[in-house]
Amino acid sequence: MANIALVDDDKNILASVSMLLEQEGYHVRTFADGASALTALSATPPDLAILDIKMPRMDGLELLRRLRQSADLPVIFLTSKDEEIDELMGLNAGADDYIRKPFSQRLLLERVKAVLRRADSRKVPAGPEAKKEALVRGKLALDPQRHECTWDGRPVRLTVTEFLILQCLAQRPGFVKSRDSLMDAAYDDQVYVDDRTIDSHIKRLRKKFKQVDDSFEAIETLYGVGYRYRET
Repeated sequence: MANIALVDDDKNILASVSMLLEQEGYHVRTFADGASALTALSATPPDLAILDIKMPRMDGLELLRRLRQSADLPVIFLTSKDEEIDELMGLNAGADDYIRKPFSQRLLLERVKAVLRRADSRKVPAGPEAKKEALVRGKLALDPQRHECTWDGRPVRLTVTEFLILQCLAQRPGFVKSRDSLMDAAYDDQVYVDDRTIDSHIKRLRKKFKQVDDSFEAIETLYGVGYRYRET
């Protein structure tokens, strides 16, 4: 089963969540702050990290930033109750998902399984079929087998969720994709996300591509309808 890192300064959450995940067969490592987690997780990256945003010594946002320098691991953020800024900060930092505290055990397990399934889907060994599944749209090239994305030959590092959303848009250039369609492409049916989550992922995608090409405008917004990819 997958190796999961749980980082939170709340001892009750560390105890209850680690017990829940271990009962499901996952291997869990727990840390009470970001600083202590950084060294261990950099040396041995987990299959998934669950990070609290607000922690002493090093918060979850800074921990994610540093971990992503050496490993492209999936991340779920735990955010404070009713604090929307936490959710937006987490998604804009590149998290694959977030869960508001307090959360139900069932919801947590659904989100964990969904993110791990999406991450596993990109680990298929490369072979003759990989080239057939690669997607090229103008300057954009997506290789789902290797989880590689390039723009005009330059690499763009995407999270699993960002990759799936972009792939959904680029499969049919010029066709509008509603937020619901993008949710279906990036999340399992049983996992609820709201419109703001998709909007935050789109904002993050645009930011990453503009860092590579300041003139990037391939993802268009149709207000009240959704988004579409414009081949360039």
